[in-house]
Formats: sequence, C-alpha cells, structure tokens
Amino acid sequence: MSDGAGVPDAVRKKRPAQVTGAPPPGVVTGPLPAPRPQGGRSPFRVPRPRRRMPVPRPAPARRRRRWPIGGIAIGLFFLGLFAVGMGLGVSSGFDLNLFGGPDEPPPRAFPVLEPSRPERLTIPELKIDAPILDVGLAADGTVDVPPLKKHNEVGWFDGGPTPGQFGPALFVGHADTRTGPSVFHDLGRLKPKQTIEVRRADGTTAVFEVNSVEHYDKDRLPVNRVYGDFSRPSLRLMTCGGKWLGGDRGYADNVVVYASLISSRQS
Repeated sequence: MSDGAGVPDAVRKKRPAQVTGAPPPGVVTGPLPAPRPQGGRSPFRVPRPRRRMPVPRPAPARRRRRWPIGGIAIGLFFLGLFAVGMGLGVSSGFDLNLFGGPDEPPPRAFPVLEPSRPERLTIPELKIDAPILDVGLAADGTVDVPPLKKHNEVGWFDGGPTPGQFGPALFVGHADTRTGPSVFHDLGRLKPKQTIEVRRADGTTAVFEVNSVEHYDKDRLPVNRVYGDFSRPSLRLMTCGGKWLGGDRGYADNVVVYASLISSRQS
C-alpha cells in the first residue's frame, strides 16, 4: 500500500503477510542426510513384450578355440601381482586407486553443500539484496514471518535445511505493509532460468535457478510439494499475493517460487 488511507483493518493490525500452511510433522526436521533410494521399478528397465515372439533357430555350434596355456599363465601372474599390490596398499595406507583421482568424491548430477546458516539473499532481476533472519513456527502452527519493523529482511525457516543441503530451504517475506512495498513485493515477477543467490556463513554463495513461480489459494497450498521434496538441494520463496480479502483473512493467495541449486562459489 502506498499510504495509510483506506487501509483494511487487518493491515493496521500488522497481519498483512501471513503465510498459511506449515510443514507436516516429521517432514522438515533440520539438517538432513541424503534421501533414501526410492522404491519401485527402475526407469531403465525395459519390460518384456506380452505377445509371443518367434523363437530363432539356434546357430550351428562352433568349435571352441583353445586358449594358449602360456597366455593364461601370464594373465594369472599379472592378476596375482595386482592383488598383492592392493593388499600392500591397504596395509601400508598408501593409495593405489588406479581408477579414480585421490580424495575425489563420486560424481553427482548436481552440487550438494554442507550445512551453513544463510546470511544474505540476492535476486538480481528484482534488485533484491536483503539480510536474512531466522524464523520458526507461529502460535497457530503456520510459518512465521519477520516482524514488520524488519519488513525488508527475509526470514529463513530454521526448522528446515540450510540452502545447499538436500531438501527445500524455505524463505518467507512480506509483500507490503501500511508504509509501502516490502522485500518480496515483486516476487511474482520472477521467471524460470533466472537466478537467486544465497550467501552463507561458511563463506560460500549458493546459486539457485528458478524452476517455476506459482500462485495457490491459501486453503489449497500443496504442502507436500512445497515442503516435502528432498530429492535434491532446492529453494522455496514464499509471500502473499492475489486478491485482498480484507478483515482477518488478508490476501487470498500464496506466491511460491521453486528453484534448484546449480552451483556455488566462494563469496
């Protein structure tokens, strides 16, 4: 709102940016390990055809080739030598890994960061560069928001992962107050492929790419989708939007930004 004239009572009562919906019990529980493998059929398994296929005639048997005894002996010699070398490496602590670099983690399709508290959130496209404070759950069980005197700061839900860990790190912010626009006023303008950066206490900056920006009726927030995806490191930005309903109801919608971690760098 641009001034105090005609402001609904709910705004005067400092309740303009209520974010409804909270993580279901046991879903968001702080720093989390890597997710367990999902059950079900492997996506790479090719099902057998149902119809009966013609059975090909067997090819005529070929005479077995005899392997030279000398070649077999040489192969066994080198195999034994390799085994002895590996045993010496284990007993002496010397690294004889011939198939991978020393101390290199297994390759991932995406980065994963160690836990570290977020300190600052930057969205270049929206010209947002805001400090981050911790928020928890409000008395009614919904995710709390920063106090109105800090309406230009972003709240990180400290009951969930830190940005860069497996799972959705949740950030909330006000859209506006009785004095004017707030930190997430233009959040709905974000587009897929745009970036969000989070500076962390360990000196790294986690870089996320926007996947989608969605609007939900507050009574129909898809809780499991917002809070329950631990398949990779991700980000959720939430604020209020949609139609002003007035009274104690505030805004009709929640604006939710979905983003995934794509890289990190030293700040």
